[in-house]
Amino acid sequence: MILSMTGFAATSAELPGASLVAELRSVNHRYLDLSLRLPDELRTLEPALREKLAGQLRRGKVELRLGLNRTAPGAAGIAVDPGRVAALAAAAADVARQVPQAAPLSVHEILRWPGVLAEPTVDPETLAARALALVDEALAELAAARAREGAKLAAILSARCDDIAAQVARVAPRIPAVHAAYTEKLNARLREAGLDPNEDRLKQELALFATKVDVEEELSRLATHVAEFRRVLAAGGSAGKRLDFLAQELHREANTLGSKSVDAELSRAALELKVLIEQMREQVQNLE
Repeated sequence: MILSMTGFAATSAELPGASLVAELRSVNHRYLDLSLRLPDELRTLEPALREKLAGQLRRGKVELRLGLNRTAPGAAGIAVDPGRVAALAAAAADVARQVPQAAPLSVHEILRWPGVLAEPTVDPETLAARALALVDEALAELAAARAREGAKLAAILSARCDDIAAQVARVAPRIPAVHAAYTEKLNARLREAGLDPNEDRLKQELALFATKVDVEEELSRLATHVAEFRRVLAAGGSAGKRLDFLAQELHREANTLGSKSVDAELSRAALELKVLIEQMREQVQNLE
């Protein structure tokens, strides 16, 4: 399957006292360029995350953002620390024995005492494990998005291959007639100039010139490159660089076809081919 380098994925999880969010963004790039934005609590995971991303992605500018948002006080429920309350009660009893006239602690004062109301927390190891699992989920979602986009690009490229093949098939049968017409035109001009086209030296020059304007080889290579392009598309995988090379070769053959053309129809076909190939090159830039 052909994969696009463009994609987005987002996953989230609720933890005791916090919410964790993982976002992956990917755009086209010549190589694999990783950018990580992590909270301080998860900085130690950066090497493992880079290894995980590099193991599944080949090309693209990829940004991973992990967000850790603390739950607002009271949002996850109220928890009283019994040990803290017992220690506070024991301290209050000691004070009451030493200062009998001291007023007893009220419920309001106990609840306001630091540490009595315990905020839900998650230990670092559990947080790290959940973050790694969340990135795995985001990677799976990103891969699915890149596969869907890649299928669309493959369909576009396959259609352009059909268009190029149609142009080649349209002009290929005209080549013998074009050569004959051009040779006759040159002979007529030579006769008008008072020269004999059948003279050996002129016949050699005409034959050499006819070879220079022969485009059968260019049309054959265009067909060969299109067939190879289709084969690589069907094979799938990380084929972006190879397809980019083939697109460059197609463009080179189309340029040569245009420069050697001695027929208006061939020139129009060469121009149309260059437009089609340029459209292919733009789409290939987005493939992994």
